Amino acid sequence: MLLAGTVGYVILGFGVLDAIYQTVTTVTTVGFREVHPLTAVGQLFTIMLILVGVGTALYAFGVLLEALIEGHLRQHMGRWRMDRQISRMTGHIIICGCGRVGGACVQYLSSLGQPFVVIDSDPDRLQGLEYPTVLGDVTDDRILEAAGIVRARALITAVDTDASNIYATLSARALGPDLVIIARARTEESKSKLLRAGANRAVNPQLIGGRRMAAFALQPHVSEFLDVVMHDETLDYRIEGVEVTTTSPLVGRSLADAALREGTGALLLAIRSATGQFIANPTGDLLLDPHMILIALGTSAQLDAVRYHVDAH
Repeated sequence: MLLAGTVGYVILGFGVLDAIYQTVTTVTTVGFREVHPLTAVGQLFTIMLILVGVGTALYAFGVLLEALIEGHLRQHMGRWRMDRQISRMTGHIIICGCGRVGGACVQYLSSLGQPFVVIDSDPDRLQGLEYPTVLGDVTDDRILEAAGIVRARALITAVDTDASNIYATLSARALGPDLVIIARARTEESKSKLLRAGANRAVNPQLIGGRRMAAFALQPHVSEFLDVVMHDETLDYRIEGVEVTTTSPLVGRSLADAALREGTGALLLAIRSATGQFIANPTGDLLLDPHMILIALGTSAQLDAVRYHVDAH
């Protein structure tokens, strides 16, 4: 518009500098004075220049203002909505670190439809995630509180360094005494430190991966079955643990009397006692005690029936 106005005034007989000056004062609506008296044609040209020039300037200013303000406003509104969503979550899982191990946890929990919150200090890792996220250091108590740690059921810390995982475990255990904490251990030496820091379980992904590969080589069919049952979200069969609570009507009764197989269709693979001992293929005369964990294989409906059977038989 400045170029078009300058050329127009030059054609009307203005000098180049006068044409530029007249165009700028017209388009910016300053309007100090007319450099030269205008003819009718000059007046019509100035009217058109004012309408088009001012409209173009206002539009450009509006687009620039929208780009500057709306982007930040949309970002703050999105963060506010996500914070509200996290504040309403309860019984969720917190994943600290969204690298290779943490990303695999995200995919698995997402496939099962479990609620979770992802924490990471790298904004690029959180970019594009459709799940609730918190940007920040996992060792910061305020970040853990923003992820709803006081209402969470479990925390998985899968940061790249053992030191960060230990600090995150210490912070999480202080904020959640009853929280289930699963920590990633890069070395075998760090597993004992993570357990002392408060982790319920320290996992070395490299060690587990190597053992699974060796198991596939030795027992391919058994390993594939367990792998499919535990990790293939397209298969309805699952292996899950159901706790016998102190208020369960099955407390003090034998497995034969409980009739789990007949009543639910699920297969009872093992039982973990309150002391942590595993009893594989339990017999029918085994008495059920409080805090026993029944490890059963079945479909989602069958496992739901086991939970109902244990709670309201």
